[in-house]
Amino acid sequence: MTIELLIGAIKAIVIVVLVLGLTTMMLWFERKGSALIQDRIGANRADIFGIGKRLGLPNFGFINTVLADPIKMFTKEDFVPDGADRALHALAPFLALFPVIITFAVAPMGDILRVGRYNIDLQPANLNVAALYVLATIGIGVYGIALGGWASNNRWAMLGAIRASAQMISYEIAMGLAIIAVVVTYGTLDLQAMCRIQGGVWFGWLPRWGILLQPVSFVMLLIAGMAESKRVPFDLPEGESELVAGYFTEYSGGKQAVFMMTDFAEVLLVAVLITTFFFGGWQVPWLYRDGFHFPGGAHLLMPNLIVALLEFVAFWVKVVIFSCFQILIRWTLPRLRYDQLMRLGWKGLVPLGLINLVVTAFVVVVAGDK
Repeated sequence: MTIELLIGAIKAIVIVVLVLGLTTMMLWFERKGSALIQDRIGANRADIFGIGKRLGLPNFGFINTVLADPIKMFTKEDFVPDGADRALHALAPFLALFPVIITFAVAPMGDILRVGRYNIDLQPANLNVAALYVLATIGIGVYGIALGGWASNNRWAMLGAIRASAQMISYEIAMGLAIIAVVVTYGTLDLQAMCRIQGGVWFGWLPRWGILLQPVSFVMLLIAGMAESKRVPFDLPEGESELVAGYFTEYSGGKQAVFMMTDFAEVLLVAVLITTFFFGGWQVPWLYRDGFHFPGGAHLLMPNLIVALLEFVAFWVKVVIFSCFQILIRWTLPRLRYDQLMRLGWKGLVPLGLINLVVTAFVVVVAGDK
């Protein structure tokens, strides 16, 4: 195995482990966060042979989330209803999760790390058309949801799948318009290049982040992304009061866990896109390849390894913040009606996205002429 293949394999393992680990962390945050919002304690029972209780350690419910509940779910009976297509019923959860996982391959987690004579790009897969890749992989995620509802041989699951398909297709248009406006602004489809463009500061103190150039696209991508993840206030495909559990009504055990994992992975993906497009990605104000350059000419030089580590940490801290923000919205707003959901997408976000794209193109052309 060549060193390039080894580095690529390590980057792939790191991104998958990070995504799965942060997915579990987001589930824990949702449990404890919703409990605090509703003046409850939340999960706090599971312990490891009572060690924590004997030591007097506070129980924050993390053992429930990362150990007890996953063991419980993956050891439950895998029930498949009569008349269901067993092959597609088993395949659907993984068809829903797989496109989300592979989208993280273009997440720019940092700039270049120099190790000896090797320059390691901290973006797992450096594609010069990464923005198109994101749109393509997000678009195929609907197949797993649709197949899950259809293969279950359940009318409520089928209705949930139909709702999910219509919702995801509708809001993909708004998401695409937001991303195209960002691409026009930066003049590139490369996510790593977008992060580099957002480096430095304006006026000696203001970060050159995309949120200042494209605030409309930021709002659109946040709303459309939350609709794509099918969570409150956009959880019509799972509406418990109407459809039992929607497209995964007939799922249990590990398959249900995979569907739930998909929802949280989508939350992380939306946070990654927001961080990359609008908040500098791995950029840290005043941090450059050789260290910090503060206003006034002060320098703090650091090894490239430390700089790369700071970039890596900064990227994922931003992602966690925006993931938690989406979870707080999920426990704050009520569910929209279906007509309100469609009206917001087609009569709200799509026209707004078209207007924003035209204005962006006009400004870029005028600025380019000057």
